[in-house]
Formats: sequence, C-alpha cells, structure tokens
Amino acid sequence: MKDLARFYKNKKILVTGATGFKGAWLCSWLIKLGAKVYGVGFSPNKNKNFFYSLSLNKKIVLKIFDIRDFKKLQQFINYSRPSIIFHLAGQPLVFESYKQPLETFDINSRGTLNVLEVAKNSKFVKSIVSITSDKCYENVGHYKKVYSESDRLGGLDPYSASKASAELIIKSYRDSFFKNKIKCGISSARAGNVIGGGDWSQKRLIPDCIRFIRNKSKIKIRNPNFSRPWQFVLEPLKGYLMLAKLQYINPHKFSSAWNFGPEYKSIKSVREIVELIINYWGSGSIKVEKNKKFYEHHYLQLDIKKAKKNLKWKPTYDVKESVNVTVDWYYKVLNNKEDPITVTNDQIDQYMYDNKFK
Repeated sequence: MKDLARFYKNKKILVTGATGFKGAWLCSWLIKLGAKVYGVGFSPNKNKNFFYSLSLNKKIVLKIFDIRDFKKLQQFINYSRPSIIFHLAGQPLVFESYKQPLETFDINSRGTLNVLEVAKNSKFVKSIVSITSDKCYENVGHYKKVYSESDRLGGLDPYSASKASAELIIKSYRDSFFKNKIKCGISSARAGNVIGGGDWSQKRLIPDCIRFIRNKSKIKIRNPNFSRPWQFVLEPLKGYLMLAKLQYINPHKFSSAWNFGPEYKSIKSVREIVELIINYWGSGSIKVEKNKKFYEHHYLQLDIKKAKKNLKWKPTYDVKESVNVTVDWYYKVLNNKEDPITVTNDQIDQYMYDNKFK
C-alpha cells in the first residue's frame, strides 16, 4: 500500500461527481495522498453540504456543470489534463429513478458516454475508472446467488437498467477504441450499498435512520428482511485507487469490469443493520412500513474473487465495524459538534494505518 501512496503524489486526477457523497470522500483521500485534484460537480446536489463542510472547494479545482454538457466537459478535461479519471457523476438513487426515469437514463448513460468520448481523443489520459453499481446485474431473485463480472447485465428498475446501459457503453468503447489506444486503461467498477458519514440522501437507510433517531421518531423501514452487501465507503474507494494505478501501468491486463463488495459473512438484512445502528447510537426503535410503490431486489451479493486475486484488494472492515465507524461519524459531528474535516480525516488516517499505507 505504500507504493499506492507514492504513486498518486503529484498526479493530476479528475473526479466527476466530486460534490457527491463518495466523490467527497475520494477527493479527501486523494488530497491526503498528495494528488492534484480537479473536480466536476453539479448543483443542486443533496450531498453537496458534505463536500463544502470539508472545505474541498478550497482544496481542489472545481467546476460546477452538468456532466451531460459535452462542450464544458471537453474544455475542462483539456484544461486540467488529468492522467487518471474517476467517473462517479450520476443519478444514484433507485427511488428517484422511478420519479425521474428519463433523467436517470440520460445522466447515467450520456454522462458516461461523454467522459469516454472526450478521453479517447486525449493522449494525456492514461487510466479511467467508471463507477456503475452492483445493481447492474440481471437479478434472478435466487437466495445465495452470488453475482460475478461475467453474469448477465440487466435491471428491472430504471436506476439498475441505466447502470447496465452504462456498462454496455463502457464495454463498447473499450473494445472499439481503447484496445488500440496506447497506454490507456478503462474499467467499470461495481459496488453498492456503500455507507459512511456525510451521506444526507433521502430514502437511504443510514441517513434516514440518523434523522429518525435525532427526531426521536421510530425508524421506518420498508423491507426488513432484504439483504445487501453493506460496506464502508473507503473499501470500494481503495479498490478504485488500486485499479486505476494498475491499469495505468498495464492497461491491457487490467481493463475490464470489477466487483468491489464485502465478504459473504458481512451480508446482513435491513433489520440487522438498523439494530446495529440503534445499538451503537444508544437509542432508537423500529417501525415496519411496507412500501409497494416500486421494485427492489430482495437479495444481492457480489463475487469479489476476481479483485482479490488480480488486484490484491480485499475488504478491511466487517459489517459491524463498517456500521460502527459510520455511526461514529454522525454522532461526533451531529451530537458532539466536532469538525467534520477532523472526523473525516481521522477516519481516513485510521483506514490507511489499518491498510499499511504509512
């Protein structure tokens, strides 16, 4: 991991979706690694408060525009001349995709298409990691089915289908253009149910639980028995950083699709996660409210053998540690009124220490 830290020092990195939840964590980590970070953000963004609470607007070169604006994206990439692009920009919520399906497909598909189209004509870009979702797979609904990178793509809900569409665009560009491009790797990264401090999205389990607890209301959950691959935000980000480096060095070997998820034993139901949150916070209770307005996967688990074998990546925290460190962030920032910059950087430092970055 020390090699990874040295690799990013002074590298020019572009992060699309920088003002989002994962984008803000990634920018914070890249800054700590000594990278020169450029970011594309969008307004309005429900998670932008996290980005600005970390003063990241003063620490990176940030441009606010819609990722679907090809001309602005092209101008910014040509200006910043990044050697690595992390494409995180997108519409990230299943619930929102039912209200705005056209916008969801447009952002998640055309945004990806724009990034790849600009990059394929830019000789300075050496590595691209485009983030999709674990929900890009055609979910067969079988309990204990584990999805590997070779499984069929699909998606019944608009969000999942839009991410499957992005995957097809990435594969098409990789096979049609990037295989013949000298020294440029392009991969898709599939991760989901990422948790961590600073997520303020509506209709997401962790921030909803925190809001209910602080309002002294019962925690309302829709599907208590549904299971998900819960993981702390720095787990997949570590995978993205490792992947970007390896395909920068050897694009033909590492350019493909990659799963980043927790170990099988970390798969927990919604109810189990909420019970952990209540236990760590010290208060709260549950109320089940069935919501039949839209479809959600009952069970989802990723096969991570490929990343473990070829990237030497593996999860560091189990599910209890992931929930604990997430709740700890909210408790310190909201209850103890601690500086979110300090809390966030302390968690990154601890994670780097646990992974022998230092």
